[in-house]
This record gives sequence, structure tokens and C-alpha cells, in this order.
Amino acid sequence: MASTPRIPIPREIKVLIAAAFLIALGFGLVAPVLPQFAQSFNVGVAASSVVVSAFAFTRLVFAPAGGALLEKLGERPVYVMGLLIVALSTAACAFAGSYWQLLIFRGLGGIGSTMFTISAMALIIRLAPPAIRGRISGAYASSFLLGNIGGPLLGGLLAGFGLRVPFLVYAAALLVAAVVVAFLLRDASGTGAPGGTAPERVHLSVREALSDSAYRAAMVSSFANGWSSFGVRNSLLPLFAAAVLSAGPEIAGISLTAFAAGTALALTFSGRLADSWGRKPLVITGLAVNAAATAAIGFSGSVAMFLVVSAVAGLGTGLLNPAQQAAVADVVGSGRSGGKVLAAFQMSADTGAIIGPILAGVLADQLGYTWAFAVTGAVAALALLIWLSARETLAPEQRLARTRGSRTTIEE
Repeated sequence: MASTPRIPIPREIKVLIAAAFLIALGFGLVAPVLPQFAQSFNVGVAASSVVVSAFAFTRLVFAPAGGALLEKLGERPVYVMGLLIVALSTAACAFAGSYWQLLIFRGLGGIGSTMFTISAMALIIRLAPPAIRGRISGAYASSFLLGNIGGPLLGGLLAGFGLRVPFLVYAAALLVAAVVVAFLLRDASGTGAPGGTAPERVHLSVREALSDSAYRAAMVSSFANGWSSFGVRNSLLPLFAAAVLSAGPEIAGISLTAFAAGTALALTFSGRLADSWGRKPLVITGLAVNAAATAAIGFSGSVAMFLVVSAVAGLGTGLLNPAQQAAVADVVGSGRSGGKVLAAFQMSADTGAIIGPILAGVLADQLGYTWAFAVTGAVAALALLIWLSARETLAPEQRLARTRGSRTTIEE
């Protein structure tokens, strides 16, 4: 029997994956030096934290406008404009002469960030063959993860030359990425398919998307993932390590690395499983693993257990994300434009990342860290319950074709 050929990842998506690595690497360059740079203007911890949060806040606020721009101008122009806005705002941060200038310039970067984030999602949805959306989502997430791991290491080294240097390097990298994307994706602009002109696509409204049980479930799981993986993980893990385990900041750093390692491990296979088994089983499994491991962090009585459950929580996130994003891509479909739908999906994660640390922090202060992590796990468990009644978005014929191709390859 002849084997089914493996579907290749389109060249345009490979460009987006490479750009994602560069963007994440650059973001990691400035992340470790931004609070110190803010404090160089003689402000306290709270004020420096506001500078960090300003980026996420403007991402959240501008997301609806970003979705509207996407539907009006097309993916590639909005993607390139987003990169240029972040590049210019980052360069401006390097030349900030006061705290308020730094705050404004950093906040403006969030506008560009939401523009290229939504545009990249839309391009992937339009260009990715439906049968390998999970694999592509996994590759894209892996690219970001690797950049996030390498960025802080390089940023710490560059900071030795001055706190402003990482901002300038990041800005230059974004300019390079903008030029490369503008050139290599020139045939993927607007609403047409690469290499030609396609009829104008129908816009999918948020109301229409919300009528789909899978999209509603993805909104909730995205909120839960933002709460846990992007919010509580970065804000509470270092404090828990110091207050409960009497461990230094190095243990907190190792725990974040363990989380990233667990995520990286899962991403090596979760995307392919989402294409063969379906989106729903991977999402449910990821939420279950993440919920249990996150809740278990609060019961950690030793550094070893703390690191193990951190890695397991990361594993759950790696199982969840590719399947969840592929499900949203299935809902939108390659023949429709869903800029506002994608913006709402992104907003759910950003909202969780903002609300989660605040509420978990209050719980930690009033009731202890055990309650804070338990409630965070419960949010993921709630998302799991909602997914149980959601539909599977991967068409049966695509799943069967994918599985048949895998079996044939193994037999031969």
C-alpha cells in the first residue's frame, strides 16, 4: 500500500514561525531589565510594576480595534504595522528621559503587539491546511517558547552594557522582522490566497462564533490559561518559593524553567495528536493535567515536589494550547475572515492574565497560598467541564485521513 504523503507546512507559515521566535526572543531581552530601568527614575516597586502591566493593558484595550483593522486592511498590512509600532515604541523606551515617558512608550507597544498577534493567528488560519492545524499551532507555540527561554538569558548579558541596550537591540530585530515579513508574505496580503486573488471572504461576527459551543468553550479555557500560565505562574510562584519553601530566587527561576520544559516536551507531540485524535481530547486532557498540578503546587512541602508539579503544570499547558488554537481556527475556517472573533479570543487570555494574579494574590494574603493555587486549579477545572459538552471541530474525514496516513507509514 502506498503511504499517504505528509502534508508540508506552507512556506508563508514557516516565515511566521521564524518571526515569532524573533519577536519572543526580543520580548525576553527587555523583560528582565524593564523593572530595573523603571526604578532608575527613582520610583518604587509598585510604579515599576505598572510599567510592566501597561503593555498587557493596552493589548487588552486595543484588541477590538485591532480586529476591526484586520477585517478592513487584511492580515499582512496589519501584521507589519504592528511590528513597526512595537519597534518604534521600544526604541523610544531606550531614550525615555522620565518615568512617565517610559510608561507611555511601553504602553504604546501593546497596541502593536495585539495587531501582529491577531494578524498572525488570522494568517495561520487562512494558510494552514485544516488537517495539520494542530501541528502548525504546536510549531508556532514552540517557536515562541524557545524565544521566551533564550531572550532573558541574552537580555541579562546585554544589560551589562547598559539598561537601554536591550531595548535598542529588540527594536532593530523587529525592524528586520518587519522587512522580512513584508517581502516574503507579499503574496499573502489582503483577503486573497497566496499567489492569486480570491473572492472577498465573509466576516464571521463574534455573535455568530459564540453560537458555536466549541468557541464558547475555547473562550473559557483561554481565560483559564491566561489566569494560570501567564498570570499566576509569573506572579505567585516566586513569592511561594520564598515564603513557604524558604527558597531563594534561583529556585523560583528553576521552577519557571521546569514549567517551560514541561510545555516544550508536550509541544513535541500534542499538535500531531490534535490532528489525529481530535481537538477536544487534547484540550480536556491538558486542562485536567494543568488543573491538578496547579492545585498541587499549594501543597508542595519540598523544593523537589515544587519543581515536579511545576513541570507537570507546564505539560498540561503544552497539551492544551495547540488543540485549543486549532479548534478556534476550525470555527473561523479558512474561507472566512474573523478578526473580531480572534481579538475576543485573545482578550479572554489577557483578561485572565490580569485578573488572575490580583485575585490569587488577595487569596494568598487572606487565606494562604494553598487557597490561591487551589482556586486557580478550579478555574481550569471549570473550563474542562464546559469543554465536555462542546463539539469536536475536527471533521471526521480529516481525522481519519490523518490516522490512516500515520498507520500506513508505520506499516511500511
